[in-house]
Amino acid sequence: MAEKFDIYDERGYGIGTAERRDVHALGLWHRSFHCWLARRAEERTTRILFQRRSAGKDTNPDCFDITVAGHLSAGETVRDAAREMDEEIGWSVPFESLRFFGAVQEEGEGTVRSVPFVDRETSYVYGCLTDLAMDSFRLQREEVSGLYEADADELISLMLGERESVLAAGVAYASEQEEALTPAVAEVRADLFVPRERSYYVDVFRFLAGLAWKESVR
Repeated sequence: MAEKFDIYDERGYGIGTAERRDVHALGLWHRSFHCWLARRAEERTTRILFQRRSAGKDTNPDCFDITVAGHLSAGETVRDAAREMDEEIGWSVPFESLRFFGAVQEEGEGTVRSVPFVDRETSYVYGCLTDLAMDSFRLQREEVSGLYEADADELISLMLGERESVLAAGVAYASEQEEALTPAVAEVRADLFVPRERSYYVDVFRFLAGLAWKESVR
């Protein structure tokens, strides 16, 4: 059965449901859940975790992206969508442990395998701390090909255009046939992230850096 999303007009009023492929083909407004993970590092610095999207994704394949994200299926709430954490990375916390950053409206378009798409989402963005080792996460390979982390200040500088790249370390599937995750290092540029307003990344990274030294780590 095809996945369906609740759809909305530009003012946020519900106007029905539509299949995922039609939502992206027609550029219909829908909703999503974002959760960024961060960890404390030495000398009161912060590391931010982010995923690399699978090559098979219908939007922005192979791009670096939010640690965990997912659409709200028809009838779901944001609390329901938080299940994506365990599904995508094999780790989760109670919804009450997430810290709300804000609701963000995003519009983007592109072409994947010669098929154009228009993505219009209202995203509910959260942050969460973890101290779990990178090799302890379990990645859903249909969605995620790797999980990386990098210094928050360096990522902020990257998105502000103050540096060309950032070195990130993590784990990844070496190939589509490989079953096990292996240590990985990636040179990350801003244009390798899912295309968004750079201010989104800067503001979220600053939020996470502040959160890391205010909250207890789980």
